[in-house]
Amino acid sequence: MKIEYDAARDLLYFWLGKPSSKTAQTVTVAPGVFADFDTSNKLIGLEVLDAREVLGETVQLEVALSTLGAPSAAEHGGTSVAR
Repeated sequence: MKIEYDAARDLLYFWLGKPSSKTAQTVTVAPGVFADFDTSNKLIGLEVLDAREVLGETVQLEVALSTLGAPSAAEHGGTSVAR
């Protein structure tokens, strides 16, 4: 993910795909907030116009990544124990 803010235009953009991805369709999701999709309908970015007005003066982002499964003992250099 890449986040860009243009202070002169008060525009905030969240790149969810590669920044070189081409937008095929843009959908308005709320006043001043737009979602960009590629040709496969994959969400590649979110654009917020008038970001200070829409989001306030301070934006706090929190990201939590979860694992798909518990790591095996071998991945941690240990041994597994049957129960």
